Amino acid sequence: MQATAYTYDSDTRTGSVLLDDGTPVPFDAPAFDAGGLRLLRPGQRVRIEVTGAGEARHITLVTLQTF
Repeated sequence: MQATAYTYDSDTRTGSVLLDDGTPVPFDAPAFDAGGLRLLRPGQRVRIEVTGAGEARHITLVTLQTF
């Protein structure tokens, strides 16, 4: 699934993304670390992997979207 980076805190390696419908979804440090990134800037397109649905939705991976 694709999204847009919305927030990122480099100290905690946590943040949030915006889904294409505008829904914000937070991610934690393990999801960020799983993607192998060192930095994330708001506005970057990312690829995410998600488990669950609705309020139980949880991002398990955040990485850059490549074409």
